[in-house]
Amino acid sequence: MDMQQKKWNVSDIPDQSGRTAVVTGANSGLGIATVDALARAGAHVVLAVRDPRRGEAAAATVRGRGSVEVRRLDLADLASVREFAAGWQGDLDLLINNAGVMNIPEAATKDGFEMQFGTNHLGHFALTNLLLPHITDRVVTVSSGAHKMPGSPYIHFDNLNLTGEYAPVTAYSQSKLANLLFTLELQRRLAAAGSPVRALAAHPGWAATNLQSHDGSALRRVFMQVGNRIIAQDNKAGALPTLYAAVEDLPGASYAGPDGFGEMRGGPTLVGRSAAASDPASARRLWTASEELTGVTFPEPAVAVRG
Repeated sequence: MDMQQKKWNVSDIPDQSGRTAVVTGANSGLGIATVDALARAGAHVVLAVRDPRRGEAAAATVRGRGSVEVRRLDLADLASVREFAAGWQGDLDLLINNAGVMNIPEAATKDGFEMQFGTNHLGHFALTNLLLPHITDRVVTVSSGAHKMPGSPYIHFDNLNLTGEYAPVTAYSQSKLANLLFTLELQRRLAAAGSPVRALAAHPGWAATNLQSHDGSALRRVFMQVGNRIIAQDNKAGALPTLYAAVEDLPGASYAGPDGFGEMRGGPTLVGRSAAASDPASARRLWTASEELTGVTFPEPAVAVRG
């Protein structure tokens, strides 16, 4: 057996029978690959999607011992996030914050936030905290190697919406850095509350999905198309770090990604993050700002009360 065969893959996912998972952005790309793998392992998986018709079409492609259902969720609309969370009943073992937009032209969410920061970070921030009383095992948030792009991305605390200084790549990098800082502070709060729930993060490396097709730059779109053919993994391989973080016994705040050159492709393993993504003071500051912007605060996790 060669080394490639020994790498962690979907066959290593433990039996997920009796477990329930929510995957955001689940109708294509990494999301549907994540849903399919969990369902094949026996889980009941909820596809949380903006367009239920596309979600139903995606759900129809899933095969496995588990089951799937589709529920509407628009992360760019806090009212939709609140409606989704209010409709949840019972335990939720696993929340996978997968949905995202990348390098798009300047736009705003329904609540007036810069679209990439609002969707990739604030929407998931609100969703996680609203669902947290139901969550029993872990939260996995999908970040990106773009959190440490050249130029040392940082959180623009004085201008989170990048008003007057918007650049697609800057906004995307900020949102992905925010995902890691969110994971860091969420884990700190869970541990302080005595909760066994864990917060982890993952990134797919370079995965060929439709995420790159909405880039605001025609030149970058061409570059992405070429890279998707030459460098990228497919969506199933790209989903492996997320699945690894979702089911393996890893420490809270762990960050998973591919083990190959530049973390572009390869089998899932634990990877490093930038100094900016490891700063607890920035993580706390971002959390406070996110609470103020969304009106959603950290609840007392129900599992902490259960003991």
